[in-house]
Amino acid sequence: MKPAKLQSTNVLGGALEGCSTTPMTGFFRNGCCDTGPEDHGVHTVCAVMTSEFLAMSKYLGNDLSTPRPEYGFAGLKPGDSWCLCAGRFLQAHEEGAAPQVNLAATHIRTLDIVSMDVLQRYSRP
Repeated sequence: MKPAKLQSTNVLGGALEGCSTTPMTGFFRNGCCDTGPEDHGVHTVCAVMTSEFLAMSKYLGNDLSTPRPEYGFAGLKPGDSWCLCAGRFLQAHEEGAAPQVNLAATHIRTLDIVSMDVLQRYSRP
């Protein structure tokens, strides 16, 4: 059975835009930061990776930069866009290592965890 998906609305109230297909991202691996009841990590923030964030994530036990070919994962590098867990984004903000955010590609469900004010601080131009 295919996991259920919530309506694709972004934090700005419009249609959710794609985050990345190279690398392919998203809980549903559809290039968008869609979410649903099965997405316990709330992978809803379309973030642009930075070396600071990748280092912090690796230090905290979620190594996103090392390739894992057995999972078809090439590893992320600075500049890549990725659907990040909202809680990890908030943690990165609190630690001073938050990446930039594409608001049009960030799911509205993010606002249950991260305030719009915080997201806007990292909005990429």
